[in-house]
Amino acid sequence: MGEVDLSGLDLTQASAIKERVSRVLGDSAAARAQMDVLANEAPAIVRALSAEDTPERGTLVSRYEAALVRLQQDATLSRGDRLSALLARVQLAKLDSNGDAAKVALPEGLLKETRELVARLDRETTDPYERQAVIPGAAYTLGVAGLWDESDALLKANLARSISPYYLMTGLASNARKQGRIAESLRWSEQAFERSEGPATRLEWGARYLGALVDLAPADSARIEKVAATLVGEARRDSGALAGRSLRSLQRVSDKLLSWNAGGQHAAVVKRLQAQGLVTRVTDKTDQRRAVLQLTSDGARVNARKSRGMRDDRKAIERGTDDRL
Repeated sequence: MGEVDLSGLDLTQASAIKERVSRVLGDSAAARAQMDVLANEAPAIVRALSAEDTPERGTLVSRYEAALVRLQQDATLSRGDRLSALLARVQLAKLDSNGDAAKVALPEGLLKETRELVARLDRETTDPYERQAVIPGAAYTLGVAGLWDESDALLKANLARSISPYYLMTGLASNARKQGRIAESLRWSEQAFERSEGPATRLEWGARYLGALVDLAPADSARIEKVAATLVGEARRDSGALAGRSLRSLQRVSDKLLSWNAGGQHAAVVKRLQAQGLVTRVTDKTDQRRAVLQLTSDGARVNARKSRGMRDDRKAIERGTDDRL
């Protein structure tokens, strides 16, 4: 949902929405039916319906907190849903913090609840596939609560047990990055990519790793080029690379390479990547994608789209007139 904007509504409409949200929060059955929205979008909803440092904000947060506590304690909900309710409580507790929200100290009672629920979920969740969803979420919640060491410890303790440890490695990379441990973050990102399995998954995790390199180590052109070339090679061997999740991953790679070479300072690297079959181009304005990858295999171009704008782009590339990289 992102940010909820009520600015286009008149006072009567805005008041009606606020009243409806209030009724849902006070009705256990209604709140349960809408729990995914209430939990996942709690900060956005509260910001949209109340102003900071106002009695209205305090009243809304109190009602929201009560509803989330009920959801967190609802044994008929999945473990993941109950964890989402706790995470929303943590986020609301930090909502009006000044400065770095990651360093805000939460009430001891909420920290105690967070530790206890995470420990319980770790102990009681035995199905490996359920753990794959619960453990990263639990570690993320610990991190949002500022319990970074405990978050790292949970992820590391589950690496050997996880059916897909690269998910947990991504969590460790994120934790390290948020705390400014850049080299450690990149090591975990690299390991996550190396351990990832399946064509689409490898492209997704490789795109994440390349994105981290561009963001955190932009001067390391050799490593960026190596990862990009690896992804191009893997995509060329995958018949499904230009569809769905794989295409979205390749688009992210394209976006990152465009931003990395915005000033032309990495033109030589980009030229070598182009020679391997990587062509970056901007799409038709009606398409929300800013760029896509076009892969060349055995001299034949495989196109992700057939629209007129895309064909025009291809002609420009083939004429050598597309110099946007």
